[in-house]
Amino acid sequence: MGRHRKRSSSTVRRNTVIALTGLIPAGAITVASGYGASADIPFLQTRAAANESVLEPSVVAPAVAVAPAPAPAPEPAPASPPPPAAPALPESLAAGPLGVPGINVAAYRSAEQLLAQSTPGCSMNWALLAGIGRVESTHANDGAAGADGTLFEPILGPVLDGSLAGNNVIMDTDGGELDGNATYDRAVGPMQFLPETWKHYATDGNGDGKADPQNLFDSAATTGKYLCDGGLNMADPLQATRAILRYNNSMAYVANVVAWSVAYSTGIAPAEADLPRIH
Repeated sequence: MGRHRKRSSSTVRRNTVIALTGLIPAGAITVASGYGASADIPFLQTRAAANESVLEPSVVAPAVAVAPAPAPAPEPAPASPPPPAAPALPESLAAGPLGVPGINVAAYRSAEQLLAQSTPGCSMNWALLAGIGRVESTHANDGAAGADGTLFEPILGPVLDGSLAGNNVIMDTDGGELDGNATYDRAVGPMQFLPETWKHYATDGNGDGKADPQNLFDSAATTGKYLCDGGLNMADPLQATRAILRYNNSMAYVANVVAWSVAYSTGIAPAEADLPRIH
């Protein structure tokens, strides 16, 4: 947010993006086994002692040939379980690259077009805005917004009263108008602006005559204006880094935003190592 602090996960590395592949079970391995058995019954004989003659029985039992028992048929191999079905994505998620909801993509691209007209030297790319939106609010809680970009539920950061580790104490600057707290400030909207910063850069991104921090189009356009301030050019990696640090003074934050931005530009999801924990 324009303050700007956040959370995430992993270890520091930038600009390294490795394709993420899903592992789907191909099926179980089956083993078939068989066995056989045979019986051999000896002839019935009567033998005398060595000094006695062999007595011939009146009836001699014929040899009985016994057919070997047939080997049992092999047990049928267990059927391989079908591979698990891929989980169905919500319609909005399926519509965008790498899980960016379609309504968010529209807001980021709209902001890029507005800035191309108002601040062409900034070279703003929608993927950079998407990187910030991913880190700040997971694209407004996976695109929970109406067709005009207005959120179904407002997104508010923690109250900045010093009770949460890592957050500064920031006294109220807007009388609670935007964040509902007249004592302390809290970040507002999907791009997490402090009220004072929002009022300075607020931009109407969807042409409805107002700038609402809880609207995807307005917040994306305002974020672009904030990043471009001071004549920074997002096509220059060093200047882009300066701009992102203005958003949150943390190199781990920069690494996360850049990793997701590159992912949205290339279609290759970032590895865990590209997403360091933001303190």
